[in-house]
Amino acid sequence: MNAAAGMQSSGEIWTWTMDTIRAQAPVIRDHFPHIAQHGRYDRCTPEWWTAGFWPGLLWLVQRYDIRKLMRTLDQQQIEQNQSLLRWARSCEQQLERCLHHPEQVDHNLGLSWLLSGVANYEQTGDLEARRRSLLAANLLAGRFNVRGGYLRAWNFESALMDTRGVTVIDSLMNLPLLYWASLQTGDPRYRALAMAHADTVARELVRQDGSVCHVVEFDHNTGQRQREHAGHAHHVGSAWARGTAWALYGFTLSYAYTAKTRYLELARRIADFFLEQMEERIVPCWDFRAPAEQQHLSDSSATAIAASGLLELSNYVIKSERRRLQRIASIWIDGLYEQYSTRHAGEEGLITGGYVPDMEQRHTQMPIIYGDYFFTEALVKLHGGQGLLTPGLQLHT
Repeated sequence: MNAAAGMQSSGEIWTWTMDTIRAQAPVIRDHFPHIAQHGRYDRCTPEWWTAGFWPGLLWLVQRYDIRKLMRTLDQQQIEQNQSLLRWARSCEQQLERCLHHPEQVDHNLGLSWLLSGVANYEQTGDLEARRRSLLAANLLAGRFNVRGGYLRAWNFESALMDTRGVTVIDSLMNLPLLYWASLQTGDPRYRALAMAHADTVARELVRQDGSVCHVVEFDHNTGQRQREHAGHAHHVGSAWARGTAWALYGFTLSYAYTAKTRYLELARRIADFFLEQMEERIVPCWDFRAPAEQQHLSDSSATAIAASGLLELSNYVIKSERRRLQRIASIWIDGLYEQYSTRHAGEEGLITGGYVPDMEQRHTQMPIIYGDYFFTEALVKLHGGQGLLTPGLQLHT
């Protein structure tokens, strides 16, 4: 089903989501929100890892708002669209300044630029956006450790680990920037680096039962695996729910770009684990193996990411499995809207109930910008559209 056809049957959730993003845009403008404490989103620097998600939301609205697709915009809405474009491009220009300071950017270059510059180029043909995005891809490729076969995750110093040798499960979500760069330039090296990293993550961070670890440290000189770190998980050996969702979606994306069945098999195994842990819940505990006293700490962003990941995965499986995955994702999105949306609270953000792990448990049960983004992206997919993490691909939806 094409996007325009799907949008014609949109209902309450779709209308509320698009209207809410449009209403909040003049408040957030060209800033970079992360978490909404006390009903208002914070403002982060463009170097912060979540910087791409707000411009990503603006580009999703630009591409898929039903009124735009049906050409029923009035003059006020046309002017509003121009403001959305202006703010999205301003975000991109701020992100470009980070590219001149490579030590201030990390493996999340992929998410930052897929949802900003690449989205701009794919929708408008802006060659400056393409140039910026390819520069970001070069910087991401430059983080590849040849000895270990992985992309370095972080730059900061830590007493717990040598971050020069660290990679993380969420790195998988950044690989489409490298795949896209190969498609754009015809240079296979970007794709080869992305696949080498995906293979290392598969070997070193994915367990036999389909659970994943968040952080693995390598010797940055020899490439030898040193140890696992809990990272955002509760403990070494546990199962961080959002990390599981990142892995489900991330391996699906690598399959989408390479057609290598090993990635599809991994995505399905991790999806099976996620679904087994969820049982009949809409939102999981933040860590599937957290102790009883922390079971009340749920994370709606894990559901939103996994829902969009399942819908991506549904593009590459047989019809009966496709329908099952789509049905589950639809139930989750309906549940997030019914039980966790901000529609009666008058708060910024779309979906509350998010959790950012920290020692003091300060950031609990609130909207998180990536939860909002993936909720919206999943909704777009349920209505026949395509997310922003598969640029250049023609999906069989």
